[in-house]
Amino acid sequence: MLTPHDAQPWNDIALILVWSTWLLFLVDYATRLHLSGLGARFLRTHWLDTVVLLLPLLRPLRMVQVYQVVQRRRDRPRLSLYARVMSYAGLTAALLGFAASLAVYHFERTASGASIRTFGDAVWWACATLTTVGYGDAAPVTFWGRVVAAGLMAGGLALLGAVTGSFSSWLIQVFTREDEKRPPERG
Repeated sequence: MLTPHDAQPWNDIALILVWSTWLLFLVDYATRLHLSGLGARFLRTHWLDTVVLLLPLLRPLRMVQVYQVVQRRRDRPRLSLYARVMSYAGLTAALLGFAASLAVYHFERTASGASIRTFGDAVWWACATLTTVGYGDAAPVTFWGRVVAAGLMAGGLALLGAVTGSFSSWLIQVFTREDEKRPPERG
């Protein structure tokens, strides 16, 4: 979808990379299954990995594992609630923006009168929409492009609210600690 139609050599290279990546996921999965010693229980507890491995169309869902990696950092101390909210919001924004860019590019690239013609345009549009800036230089013209846009706007507002609320709460906590450390003023 991201390459021109006349770019057959690049399509072949991309296909080789995709299947190589899938093979790496397969080796990773088989290794974890073998080392766990859990057998069928491993399949039940890692059902998303199993489904993604078996259904190649769902491979992008493998990115969800980023959340698990962030959660499992055993060698580092656990992040504060505020840092976790910020990191999850950032990861969610990146995944949401990338998925929306792909979807809008798919729907808009051949539409007549569309201002989103390249994947770069779609990424620019997603960044502007997700951050609620909305320059207006690019906007979807198709029905499904607008549906994606509405979802991205709602997601962007929710993420912005979570980050702003968390940051404000952290600032209040810092200022409260500073006030408690300061000796009382005599008046």
